[in-house]
This record gives sequence, structure tokens and C-alpha cells, in this order.
Amino acid sequence: MNRGIWTALSGIGIAQGLKIFTNKRVNGVWDWRPIFSTGGMPSSHSAGVSALATYVAAKKGWGSTDTALAVIFGIIVMYDAQGIRRHTGEIAKIVNDLDADIEVLSGHMPGLFHVKQEKELNELLGHQPAEVAGGALLGILIGLVSSMLEARR
Repeated sequence: MNRGIWTALSGIGIAQGLKIFTNKRVNGVWDWRPIFSTGGMPSSHSAGVSALATYVAAKKGWGSTDTALAVIFGIIVMYDAQGIRRHTGEIAKIVNDLDADIEVLSGHMPGLFHVKQEKELNELLGHQPAEVAGGALLGILIGLVSSMLEARR
């Protein structure tokens, strides 16, 4: 596998691993489950695409088409992570709350039939802007380190 792919995957993996520590700081408990979840600090989406874009820019130069592709696709991914995916998570929370409210109402109104959803919708899908920025900064650092390590060879 080429170094660019390893750099991006490293950014994703390190960001996911750091979620254990940010979750501990926020919730006060050690929990390994955030490694396998979406959302949270730092954004692994942002870390991966930023690491790749930084690595490509360091290797090919800021003016290269490769760098332009990596940067533009990275911006799209980060925008999606903090925009569309975050709003989808907010909608999922509303739907889950609505289902719970209808469940309570159906207990008080015999004519109202309701089948509670078996599984709640995932509410933690996207990122807050600070989580995206944290992932981007982490990715830039990883991309720079990767390019410097390659240059030493």
C-alpha cells in the first residue's frame, strides 16, 4: 500500500483511538466503545482527509493537481461531517423522542395504536465544528510527520 493511504488510515485510526480519552474527559468514565462509533472528538473523517491532503501537498507541492483533488475532496468530506451528517443525527434524536412520546400517549388513549420501534435511531452521526477542526489539525500534524519520515529515507 502506498504511503498516502497509510497516512490517511493512520489519521483515521489515531483519531478514533483518541475518542477514548475525549470521552473520558467529557463523561468521566473509561469506555472503549467510542472507537467503533461515528461522531465525537476528534473527527476521524477530518483527520483522514487532512492527513492525506497535507501529505500530498508536502510530496507533490501546493500547485499540483493531486493536491487540489485531495484538498477539495477533503473540504467536501469535512463539510458533510459537520453539516448534513450532524443534522441527520439531530433529526434522529427528534424521531426517537417522538416515538417515546407516542408510546406514552398510546398507554393513556385506548384507541391510539402504536408499535414502538425495536431499535432507536443512531443519534451520534456527525460532528460539531470544533470536532471537525480538531480532526483537521490532527490530520495536518500526521500528514506533516509522515512526509518528514519519508523524506528521511
